[in-house]
Amino acid sequence: MAARFEVLDVAPTRMGDLTLWRRVNPSGGDDVYEVKLGDEYLMSSVFTVAEVEVARMALAAGPDRALDVVVGGLGLGYTAQTVLDDSRVRSLVVVDALAPVIDWHERGLVPVSVSSASDPRCTLLHGDFFALTEGGGYDVHDAERRFDAIVVDIDHSPRHLLHESHAGFYTRDGTRRLAARLRPGGVYTLWSNDPPDEGYLDVLRDVFENVRCDVVAFANPLQDRPATNSVYVAHAPDD
Repeated sequence: MAARFEVLDVAPTRMGDLTLWRRVNPSGGDDVYEVKLGDEYLMSSVFTVAEVEVARMALAAGPDRALDVVVGGLGLGYTAQTVLDDSRVRSLVVVDALAPVIDWHERGLVPVSVSSASDPRCTLLHGDFFALTEGGGYDVHDAERRFDAIVVDIDHSPRHLLHESHAGFYTRDGTRRLAARLRPGGVYTLWSNDPPDEGYLDVLRDVFENVRCDVVAFANPLQDRPATNSVYVAHAPDD
């Protein structure tokens, strides 16, 4: 019989120990995968609705052409896999600052393992998404390459950051640098654990077109009540 709780990996990072574990869901008997970074509870395979929606909304709002997509934040892979499930996607670059997370996917330790081995359209890039946005870009061979969609699921929200160095991304200057990475008509989406933030929406409106923030509701079986996340959607001009 498999253990009811098993730590699959523990790795030190600059933001604290990164821990991946698997436990048996007592209500259904299925496996649940969860991740903690230092004292921060990061993610669980119980809650994947918004992680899927942040990618689905980007693709639904994207231009009608072959799509080159960037995902900032690999996590358990649900966002990236949703991108790859769309046949219009020509290429996907997934950027993650934590090498152990990339290793989990390459070793098949997580339930949705995303890598170039599982899909040749996919490239996993070890790097700081925010630093690459500011300079260097998401393609190691072409610093000026632009994309049709950029999907981000890293911080808890624009105000609740995993690291203070991320703060510049959410400013007007940081948002302009992000927009410069998109092709005309491209789409930016951002996952947030907080309710819609009017201050951040104002920042997006200064740079993008057709800006909105949708609330995504889903069941929280741990607390036996509904829960919500937010997804920001912003369009680059078509010129």
